[in-house]
Amino acid sequence: MDTRGKILSLSALRQRLAERRRCAERIVLANGCFDLLHVGHIRYLEGARHEGDVLVVGVNSDASERALKGGGRPILPQQARAELVAALKVVDYVLIFDEPDVAALLTALRPDVHAKGTDYTVRTVPERELAARLGVRVAIVGDPKRHSTRDLLTRVRESVHG
Repeated sequence: MDTRGKILSLSALRQRLAERRRCAERIVLANGCFDLLHVGHIRYLEGARHEGDVLVVGVNSDASERALKGGGRPILPQQARAELVAALKVVDYVLIFDEPDVAALLTALRPDVHAKGTDYTVRTVPERELAARLGVRVAIVGDPKRHSTRDLLTRVRESVHG
């Protein structure tokens, strides 16, 4: 499947996941902004993939990233960020979403696993109570949080201006 073919609407994604479930495949949902893809993102997504058979990645829309990260973000538009994530071998499907968290996606997609990065603990995942009600296991994956887009942008700005 080509990169853009992995980026689906919610209804198309639900149909694909229904097919995958019929084959008894475990679905994992990961999410993030993925603005300026870096090694921390790769390790997070690789860790998420190890939790199941199918990796779905929710990419925050431009509006939701702006609300979460503030002015000057996103650096890359949502379609470009979605294509970068979709190009990764470990990613099966990508969905762009507008909400500030993935509660609506958890409800709509009902994955087997909700993967979050190591900047969370199982107790601090915002959607943990909803996941528990839905029977979705929360997994903390990736390497220790030593990489961030914010830090990368700061270093780039300092090198340009200093």
